[in-house]
Amino acid sequence: MEYFIGIDVGTGSARAGVFDRKGKLLAHHTEAITMWKPQADFVEQSSDNIWDSISQCVRRVMSDSGVAASDVRGIGFDATCSLVLVDAQGQPVSVSPSGEDAQNVIVWMDHRALEETDYINGFAEDFSVFEYVGGKISPEMQAPKLLWLKKNLPESWKRAAHFFDLPDYLTYRATGELTRSLCSTTCKWTYLAHQAADGGKGWSPDFFRAIGLEDLIEGGYEKIGSDIRPMGEAIGSGLSATAAQELGLLEGTPVGVSIIDAHAGGIGMIGLAEGDEEVQLEKRLALIGGTSSCHMAVSKEKRPIPGVWGPYFSSMVPGLWLNEGGQSATGALVDHVIFNHGASEAAKKASAEAGISIYEYLNHRLSDLAGGTSVDLLTRSLHVCPYFHGNRSPRANPHLKGMVSGLRLSATIDDLALVYLATIQAIAYGTRHIIEEMNKAGYEIDRLICCGGGTKNPVFLQQHANATGCRLILPEEPEAVLLGSAMLGAVASGEFNTLQDAMRDMSRPKSVLEPEVDLGEYHENKYKVFHKLYADQISYDSLMES
Repeated sequence: MEYFIGIDVGTGSARAGVFDRKGKLLAHHTEAITMWKPQADFVEQSSDNIWDSISQCVRRVMSDSGVAASDVRGIGFDATCSLVLVDAQGQPVSVSPSGEDAQNVIVWMDHRALEETDYINGFAEDFSVFEYVGGKISPEMQAPKLLWLKKNLPESWKRAAHFFDLPDYLTYRATGELTRSLCSTTCKWTYLAHQAADGGKGWSPDFFRAIGLEDLIEGGYEKIGSDIRPMGEAIGSGLSATAAQELGLLEGTPVGVSIIDAHAGGIGMIGLAEGDEEVQLEKRLALIGGTSSCHMAVSKEKRPIPGVWGPYFSSMVPGLWLNEGGQSATGALVDHVIFNHGASEAAKKASAEAGISIYEYLNHRLSDLAGGTSVDLLTRSLHVCPYFHGNRSPRANPHLKGMVSGLRLSATIDDLALVYLATIQAIAYGTRHIIEEMNKAGYEIDRLICCGGGTKNPVFLQQHANATGCRLILPEEPEAVLLGSAMLGAVASGEFNTLQDAMRDMSRPKSVLEPEVDLGEYHENKYKVFHKLYADQISYDSLMES
């Protein structure tokens, strides 16, 4: 038998899953990872803690599945696009004001480098790298974080021998090789994969010199990546002896070049077949929900879209251009609204007594409040602008703030249920906004293929269908991110010749959710309010600046 392990590191946990050749999940396990928030907008983790959590997960799934280590043919890794610092011996280097070396990871959602982001974007007219990030560098990308480190932690900057995207750190930890992924370097580090594919330069030295990161050019870019490979390609001699012992696997087990977590979800489901219908990728958007949400679309053509990341060449599906939309806070925003509300404790107690999650409990309250009519209509006079952590796309403005209109002088569980619903609707309108901008550029998106986080919540799903007018397709394997990573291992093992072959054979649809078309006018009006809230926020800022 042949099995493949997918390893996924999200914002709050590490996970591992064992899959067979057909993409069937035999066992999976999750371990929490530690997070520090030393001050506002700072979010840090530990690479050693992450690796320890991964090791526990892999050992657990091997035990639970009964699969022998000798039957594991390949391993794939994905992770958030967080920044990892290590020294020449591979030991952690602090990224924290605390100076603690254990805290050597700046998490993707960390916004400490807003000033550096604005500074770098001042060069937008001068360098072609901006044409391939939607016109603006994001604070979630690595250049601003690197510049912040150089300015604010000079000792760490000097000690750091290697700067890794977290997915690439994991393959380094697994193999000892400094290989970087075409996905991470292109999507988060301004590497121009299309130029490299045509025999040109991938890195842009003039850009690094202009923004003050000329140090990165030294040694042929060894600190950030001089060996950049396509996802799923086998790395070196495979799993090192040390990593094999830590994971409970065999030395030499093939390890595939890594991928960012959302992109793993994309390859894990965007290629699934719908019966005999030909797969039309230009009509599909992969929606990967979690702490944030990512919206992945691919095409044969290069499609620059203002405010939408990309176009990135071969950064998810080999040979195709990727456009990546996203929302900086979705699951995190829903949780923020729930757990900071005046009725939060009462709702938690009631849901615990009922033996269900707080989300299920609030969903039931909404059904009761609707009294047989559509839940959607409950928020006619309650509206949310969801930019509590800025806007990733298509407004590409990390300085935006959240807004709520329609609050009353009460804080009951029913009030909580309504603001919870209005928040989910606002997130869905954000997805609609991204889809509209993509379709203006040539896509014909009319269906969302969904996995992760909030996509396990029926209210979240139905509101997305109703707000966007798109049909939603749910994959047979709900752990599509883990499956995407396992596909990388399957390609690295030689079981599949290409990533597209693995995508075709290892993923399938499970169910379809259609939009409720009779609610179209209602959502059209609320969508207008969604845009008006943004316009009002901008006008408020202008008034205060004057």
